[in-house]
Amino acid sequence: MITFDKLRNLALSLPEVTEEPHFSKTSFRVKNKIFATYSAKEEKVTVKLSEIDQDVFSIDKTIIHPVENKWGKQGWTIIDLQLVNEELFSDALRMAYFEVAPKNLIKQLQQHKDKSEDDF
Repeated sequence: MITFDKLRNLALSLPEVTEEPHFSKTSFRVKNKIFATYSAKEEKVTVKLSEIDQDVFSIDKTIIHPVENKWGKQGWTIIDLQLVNEELFSDALRMAYFEVAPKNLIKQLQQHKDKSEDDF
């Protein structure tokens, strides 16, 4: 199970992410582009994935599945926070960030990851 605090910490750890209201939900954005929204009422997150990533992450449709309308065809994907494990959620959230973030921020994140791996 992923809590809202865990979602917030993961999202805000990515470069230049902001947390802002979005109708009745909380959104996480990079350069004002939404890559994830959180519904407290449903305890679900909707993330923006590429078509390929959406297909890869939607193996168990009880946990992760496309939104059931035209938004789903655009990559918007629902994640049930009660059922998803942390590693899968973290990977999906990061891929959603990569889907909307500018290339220079993605490169910055990758360079940081490479440097961290060199420290081992």
